[in-house]
Amino acid sequence: MASLRGIQQPELSKKLFKLIKSENHAIGSYETAGRERIAIASQLSDWGEATNDDSISDVSDKLGVLLSEIGEQEDVFAQNLEDYRSVLKQIRNTESSVQPSRDHKSKIADEIAKLKHKEPQSTKIVTLEQELVRAEAQNLVAEAQLTNITRQKLKEAYDMHFAATIERAEKQTLLARHGRRLLNLLDDTPIVPGDARAPFEHADQARQILNDAEEDLREWQPSLEPIHSQAAGMGSNLMPGEGSTVAPSFTGGESVMAHDDSPAQSRIAPSEGQHFQQAQLDAPPVPQHAQTGEINFADSQYAQSDAA
Repeated sequence: MASLRGIQQPELSKKLFKLIKSENHAIGSYETAGRERIAIASQLSDWGEATNDDSISDVSDKLGVLLSEIGEQEDVFAQNLEDYRSVLKQIRNTESSVQPSRDHKSKIADEIAKLKHKEPQSTKIVTLEQELVRAEAQNLVAEAQLTNITRQKLKEAYDMHFAATIERAEKQTLLARHGRRLLNLLDDTPIVPGDARAPFEHADQARQILNDAEEDLREWQPSLEPIHSQAAGMGSNLMPGEGSTVAPSFTGGESVMAHDDSPAQSRIAPSEGQHFQQAQLDAPPVPQHAQTGEINFADSQYAQSDAA
């Protein structure tokens, strides 16, 4: 049925219809990648426990938490892309509505040309020419509406797309930096046969790294170059409002989804952060000596950033 709908699309909207359909497949791939990344993170934790090496078990478990959160960002990104895709549909729908106007004008012009060739004295030519004038006037309005909505919604859609891309990249980078901190807790000094590994002494520091990552993710804020728009004065008929002064508006400084045609709520997925919470529930009690210990790790560079 999807292919049949594509065939039935007006010529004017076929290319954008194809783009929107392709984007839907890409969104599904991001969702699948997120789920698979979370599953792989769980497998890493299970493997680490099976090594019977306390150091590897602890570090791999914490790495699994961070990798699961990285996977969650794929799902958030897919949600944002779905909203950007919805904005593109508004352009496609407008294109579809303009096509009949173009076809009607072309049909009348063709009839006039045929009559002038076969019956140059036909009185019907005058009637058709009057009808063509009206059709051209109607089409002129439709074309203006199309270019207005296309420019406005193209900027809005890709503002959302690029803001979502930046959000995903910065949050995943933030999590990856804390993952590298975890790796430095694992002693990989070679031993000779018969020697025993020293007990893992960094359990409290590993938990602190997860706490830092959770806090940085929670405090992350958008910092985007504004996207300037002059479309604030466009009326509901997709034309400039009469007597109105078109004042510039800006997007990009707020959350990815703060747009009129989409939810203005935070795009953090309901499950975002749940892996940190679960890790806290599963963590053993902090030893008494660790409660007074001072842990001095460099904060993530994105901890105080303003990005979306």
